[in-house]
Amino acid sequence: MNGESEQPMLVPATSAPPVERGLQRAWAIARSTFHWLLSAAFFFPVSSFLILMGAIVDPRKNDGAQRMLCRVTMKLAGAKLVVRRDPGFDPGRTCFFLVNHVNLFDPFVLYATIPQFLRGLELESHFSIPVYGWMMKRFGNVPVPVESRPSDLKRMWRLSRAALDSGVSLAVFPEGQRTLTGRVGPFKDGVFRMALQFGTPIVPVSVVGAFAFNKKKSWLLRPGTVTVILHDVIETKDLRKEDVPALRDRVHAIISRPLEKGA
Repeated sequence: MNGESEQPMLVPATSAPPVERGLQRAWAIARSTFHWLLSAAFFFPVSSFLILMGAIVDPRKNDGAQRMLCRVTMKLAGAKLVVRRDPGFDPGRTCFFLVNHVNLFDPFVLYATIPQFLRGLELESHFSIPVYGWMMKRFGNVPVPVESRPSDLKRMWRLSRAALDSGVSLAVFPEGQRTLTGRVGPFKDGVFRMALQFGTPIVPVSVVGAFAFNKKKSWLLRPGTVTVILHDVIETKDLRKEDVPALRDRVHAIISRPLEKGA
């Protein structure tokens, strides 16, 4: 002892050592590669068969097989799907389903969890993709024009109305693009105007956990739980066009709340 009081050595807080970070990164890549290969090995053969069936059989008659395709693909990709229904959700109503947009798996998640016969509004440019575009058209998805020319918008409204009148519910991502932060972005007004004009009810849908599972600018998959919350039905038949902003903000708040809380 030298008479001086000994001071404990303070070790500065650091992140994981480089070797440990490297191992974590390698594991994430290996795990993601495994899940991509596993889900692709199932998806492509089965979807090819369903495409062939869709050429000769009404796609509605293959609805059960299409839902099975989506459920199993998500499971093989590493996502456990959980569905929660609010008391005011009616599985028998034809509706607009408004959903937060997270990643490329969103259509699989929705089709695997929403009980109504469902199709979606999809960018018109996707209909030009070989095979996929034909399948989307054959299955009854509605093209959303890139340019807002009156003739194109009228066609979209006409096709949407025809689908709803035939008992087909429509899924819409009112943000118009996938989130980069995990938060719900601003909503566009178009679908709300359609809902009011048609008198079609709206169901807000919160998809929680999808951002942790896969992000827009990353191919990595992080297995976990994706929870789909089907909220109460919102009636629109007695609303006027002046009510669009309030309705839009109300739906945005409903969808956002579970994501902010972590559900």
